[in-house]
Amino acid sequence: MKNKIIIISSPSGAGKTTICKHLIKKNKNIKLSISFTTRPKRKNEKNATDYYFINQKEFLLKKRKKYFIETAKVFDYYYGSPLRNINEAFRKNKHILFDIDWQGAKKIRKKFKKSQIIDFFILPPTKKELKRRLINRGRDNNKEIKKRLSLAVDEISHYNEYKFVLINDKIKDTVNNLKKIIDYETFKEKNNIKILKYKID
Repeated sequence: MKNKIIIISSPSGAGKTTICKHLIKKNKNIKLSISFTTRPKRKNEKNATDYYFINQKEFLLKKRKKYFIETAKVFDYYYGSPLRNINEAFRKNKHILFDIDWQGAKKIRKKFKKSQIIDFFILPPTKKELKRRLINRGRDNNKEIKKRLSLAVDEISHYNEYKFVLINDKIKDTVNNLKKIIDYETFKEKNNIKILKYKID
C-alpha cells in the first residue's frame, strides 16, 4: 500500500476538527498529524493530543531549524506541522492526516507529488449556518465571530485549489463520504484502475 498525505481544510467553524476525529475512529490506518501552536490552550484541550502548545520564541526557533514542513499565522498565532509526523506515519505504513488551512496545504503541495496527496475542502451549508456554529461553540465573543466570518470569505475563495470539495451538512454523512473517497483513491492506485467519476450515496 502506498501511503497518502490526506489534507482537510475549511473555514473556522465548518467542522473540520470534529470531522478529522471521527475519520480517524473509522479508519485505523490513518494517523493524525498533531501541530504546534502558540495560541493559548482552550478548555478541554490537551497538550500533545490536540496541539503541542509552546510559546512564540520556541516556535520561531523550531521554524529557523527547519523543524516544520509548513507554518501559518492565523489571528496573530503561529501554527506548524512537524516533518517527523509524516516520516513516523509512513514508517508505520499509515496515511497521515493534516487538519490545516489553505496556506499550509499549499506549502505541502509544493513538497510532495500530486499523486501522493488527497486533499479536501469542507464547506458549511450556508454562511448563516457557519455563524450559528461559531456562536454555538461558545469560544468567541461577537467581535471575534465577525472577524472569523470575514476571514471565512477569503478562506472559501481557495476551495478550487483542492481536488475534493464537500459540504458539511451532517457530520456522519461527511465522514462517510470522506472515507469512501480515500478508499477509492488508495484502491485505484493499488490496482492501477482509472476511476473517472465518484458516486457517493
